[in-house]
Amino acid sequence: MTFRVTVLGAGSIGIFVGGKLRLMGADVTLVGRPRLLDEIRANGLRLSDLDGGDDRVAADAVGAETTPESATTADLVLITVKSAQTGEAAEQLVGRVRPGTVVVSLQNGIGNDTVIREILTSCVVLAGMVMFNVAHQGDGHFHRGTAGVLAVTDDRAVDRFAPLFARAGLPLDRRADLLPVQWAKLLLNLNNPVNALSGLPLREQLAGRDYRRCLAAAQAEALAVMRRAEIRPAQLTRVPPWLMVRVLGLPDALFTRLAGAVVVADPQARSSMADDLALGRKTEIAWLSGEIVNLGRMVAMPAPVNARLVELIGAAERGDPRRWSGVELLAQLRAAKSGAAESAQRS
Repeated sequence: MTFRVTVLGAGSIGIFVGGKLRLMGADVTLVGRPRLLDEIRANGLRLSDLDGGDDRVAADAVGAETTPESATTADLVLITVKSAQTGEAAEQLVGRVRPGTVVVSLQNGIGNDTVIREILTSCVVLAGMVMFNVAHQGDGHFHRGTAGVLAVTDDRAVDRFAPLFARAGLPLDRRADLLPVQWAKLLLNLNNPVNALSGLPLREQLAGRDYRRCLAAAQAEALAVMRRAEIRPAQLTRVPPWLMVRVLGLPDALFTRLAGAVVVADPQARSSMADDLALGRKTEIAWLSGEIVNLGRMVAMPAPVNARLVELIGAAERGDPRRWSGVELLAQLRAAKSGAAESAQRS
């Protein structure tokens, strides 16, 4: 059987996943911006990865459209838009997608599947999470620069698609409850603003101890807020989240020895937030550090480190071109934390 798959919001992640499924025989249509679709029509797809994989998909082998007309016959819809566009994307499917169609949210952040489910009430809507990074190299070339799998809420509706994903080299990590995984991925994604503000590739940024200390400060604060909210993130790496906070601050040589395999990234990998800033687009900071700030408000625990990251990314979105050194960024975050502590004492 040939599955018909619509990828709605085909950016780097969506194109890579859709392209891999097409290589395994799925009938795939990418729905996205004209700029990327024109690039694919002109060049086809090249899908490479840090493990040495390098596949090609001919330009005429994959569908491309700017509105999800293909969803009317789709067996599976993958939503890969930025979190801010979730509601709008789901609304585009109303009146098009058939009742019972499986719709999977492959997005960062918490609660996107709930937004989709409230709009597409007749569909099987499942939460998903992409655990790897994909960089757009231009001319139809998309490169997976980090290791990882696709996580998805376990459901009988996934049974028929799982073999296709496995053949494509994208095995599904099926979880009865995906929420702990989403919170754990959010913890990892707190490096996105640090990386974007540094202006460096991920490997180079993570090699800097002060940048790692910035990430550790954001994660430690997030873990404290989660603990207050009685949220227990899953363990996605060999190093549990609470220990990773300590490991990140170690001297470079010791960090590499203890955790180098945990943060494998090739020289081409950058965060999606860095890509958004480079293209002048709004980022997902409100669904990453902003999510921690909002959760902190709910449990009466300030999150000044993540709040400062939200402010700095906001300034970058408005055109501030500054690239922060590790020392400078760490000083900003420590000052924010210190200022919040002093304010709490005065009150």
